Amino acid sequence: MIRIFNTLTGQKEDFSPLAPPSVGIYVCGPTVYDMSHIGHARAYVAFDVVVRHLRHRGFRVRYVRNYTDLDDKIIQRAAELGRPPAEVSERFIREYQIDMATLGVARADVEPKVTGHVPEIVALIGELVANGHAYAAAGDVYYSVRSFPGYGKLSGRRLADMKAGARVEPGEQKRDPMDFALWKGAKPGEPAWPSPWGPGRPGWHIECSAMSAKYLGTTFDIHAGGKDLVFPHHENEIAQSEGATGQPLAKVWMHNGFVTLDSEKMSKSLGNFFTIREITAKFSPEALRLFLLGTHYRSPINFSDQGLAEAEKRLDYFYETLAKADALAAGTAPVASPEAAALLSAVGAALDDDFNTPEALAALAGPFARLNELSEKPGKGPTRAASAAAAAALAAALREAGAVLGIVQRPPVDYLAQRRAHLAARRGVDPAKVDALVGARTEARKGKDFARADAIRDELLALGVEIMDGPRGTTWKIVG
Repeated sequence: MIRIFNTLTGQKEDFSPLAPPSVGIYVCGPTVYDMSHIGHARAYVAFDVVVRHLRHRGFRVRYVRNYTDLDDKIIQRAAELGRPPAEVSERFIREYQIDMATLGVARADVEPKVTGHVPEIVALIGELVANGHAYAAAGDVYYSVRSFPGYGKLSGRRLADMKAGARVEPGEQKRDPMDFALWKGAKPGEPAWPSPWGPGRPGWHIECSAMSAKYLGTTFDIHAGGKDLVFPHHENEIAQSEGATGQPLAKVWMHNGFVTLDSEKMSKSLGNFFTIREITAKFSPEALRLFLLGTHYRSPINFSDQGLAEAEKRLDYFYETLAKADALAAGTAPVASPEAAALLSAVGAALDDDFNTPEALAALAGPFARLNELSEKPGKGPTRAASAAAAAALAAALREAGAVLGIVQRPPVDYLAQRRAHLAARRGVDPAKVDALVGARTEARKGKDFARADAIRDELLALGVEIMDGPRGTTWKIVG
């Protein structure tokens, strides 16, 4: 049984889909006005694993993740760049998709945009106006928060406390400071669509209510996003959707924790955030994914170069071990293996428990150590054949577990070659020179000139190059 922490109830619950084996998931996507940052990576890697695990457990998942391609921030950025808002949003959608692909985050089944769903949004606002939950005022439309008795049930906030800090901004026609905009009347130079209340554009919160209803129905299984969305965005979504339908919006609400730097929340306003491109220019994208999975999705994660460097070393070890196992087990078919079965059971149990990726990664440690042992000391004759069969089974199970986590899916030879080239460039090492020195050392060893061979090894170590002698020849890697 899968158990998920539900923000709405504040506890873990057995996951029981509305119409098993089908599962509907809506994750709030990015507002596309700039390059994606580490916070985006944290959220979308986390929920990518949620979808992967549910599918691995046999559920038929319909995954919806939207693009906010119309927003005050986009309009402001477009003005700064001197380009149309639509051009700006499309540019950053493409950049986001590139970043997600490098992190191994799969595309959602449906990726709707606000600008493609204005009629649905207008219709939903019309329902809210008709039933008294919203009101028009000077071309704008506002949601009347006091009309919805359940307001605050997701965030745990009391309306009286919230009102103390609320205010009416200049130009707003709110009846109450807590009310929020569903429709914004047109302003000169801004995109606008027709509506019963005059030309204008949707407010931020209403878009997700309209798009989730269109693609997942009135009530669906899981709604997810960053912890910063609990209030006001998700609280407002509940008020809108449930105010219109009288039905629960989602059974389960999931929220990932913040990324911090020196224990301070990363944010663009504080200027202490990093884009995904800035990070992956220094570290492997897959290492970034592994680093993110090393902390439970609900907990804050402290970003550091040291943590990423450790993740890179761990990932290198995974691929180096798989490369040796593949060499040993070449032509050997995997067989039933208690070790492999135990590994998959442990990873599955960890992910069943509120998608505990740190526990799942911990379950890989012993099997990788065992696989390394089999590959390093396979024995001879029948013993070697048995080692090869065991290695094939364990490597297959590790790859299956990795597929759920979104790691170790590349051919090891390709990964290690790319890593070697990247590290060589970082250290200023010429791979051709290293290959020549390795070749010269091999010749020296053949000629039993061991002093020369040792001198070449020392020369390579001085360059930061470690060499490994094996039955298939000598290989090398950058260390340090």
